[in-house]
Amino acid sequence: MVSVSLCMIVKNEEDVLERCLESAAGLADEIIVVDTGSTDRTREIAARFTSRIFDFLWRDDFAAARNESFSHAAMDYCLWLDADDVLLEGDRAAFRTLKETLDPEVCVVMAPYHTGFDESGRVAFSYYRERLIKNRAGMRWEGAVHEAISPKGKVLYADFAVTHRKTRPSDPDRNLRIYQAQLAAGKELDPRQQFYYGRELYYHQQWEEALGVFERFLAEGRGWVENNIDACGLCAACRQRLGQPEAALTALCRAFAYDRPRAETCCELGRWFFERERYNQAAYWYALALTCSRDDRRGGFVSPDCYGYLPCIQLCVCYSRLGELKRAEEFNELAAACKPDSPAVLRNREWFRSQAAYSECDSQRD
Repeated sequence: MVSVSLCMIVKNEEDVLERCLESAAGLADEIIVVDTGSTDRTREIAARFTSRIFDFLWRDDFAAARNESFSHAAMDYCLWLDADDVLLEGDRAAFRTLKETLDPEVCVVMAPYHTGFDESGRVAFSYYRERLIKNRAGMRWEGAVHEAISPKGKVLYADFAVTHRKTRPSDPDRNLRIYQAQLAAGKELDPRQQFYYGRELYYHQQWEEALGVFERFLAEGRGWVENNIDACGLCAACRQRLGQPEAALTALCRAFAYDRPRAETCCELGRWFFERERYNQAAYWYALALTCSRDDRRGGFVSPDCYGYLPCIQLCVCYSRLGELKRAEEFNELAAACKPDSPAVLRNREWFRSQAAYSECDSQRD
């Protein structure tokens, strides 16, 4: 069985750290906590689980802090978690099994990272991250923000997931501030960092600036295919907010130049036509979304609803607007198979029942 070092970087995490460490207790053979300047009870909480707590002067560089945490690791593999991450019980069991059976030749274990959830707690946004990294194998974190490790050697895709459960908002300006400081110092962003810089501008509603970054990113042609596809969608969103709907449509279609259609892109195209009451065309794109195979191991951002529930519920609305009520009801039931407790599904059922009752009364009068 391989051994695992849990490596964490923390700062003022007293509200979530205990939850995280308890979820990882018994899975890691050692716990390393690198503190970047906490002023609350973070160190006190960490000390209940480990004596291996180290100070690290924060310098607006997440990769540097994570590399510091890995430098203290003594076990075969390094597992990283953020303080507001948690391993749920089923994932703990899957991790334990993996640890007992992992081939030591594996250099990197990729695992799903669940970061968005719907009103019922179902996963609404997920993507694979490098989660277990072979120690002393020459792999290092890169990127001051949205840091990552480029996998090398044998890669395994695991069944356990890490769940990200925030309890409070983080500093919304931190990442953009770091990027802007880097640019002011003359640093050239690599393609991945350029993409994420554009996203930070987008989150800050700086539509024109974000659009410029994404357009340059795509024009340079050095980006990873999944980032390219996402950039097309973000260009479309910027164009839409700048009052350029036709250009937004063109940006969405550009995504098809990089790979076969993703359901997320098809749903956005469906929405574009739906908002203009062009229901036949909207239905085409939502139906196409249902034919797209979901492959989380591509590594891109995945919105699970786009591969089932969302196109079905939208097809229900499209066909009801087109007067095809039987077909609309069929798609509502397909949506119900994905989310039985969906308020939209339940409202639609009531509406269909009312329409059936009205039709029955009408036929009796005849």
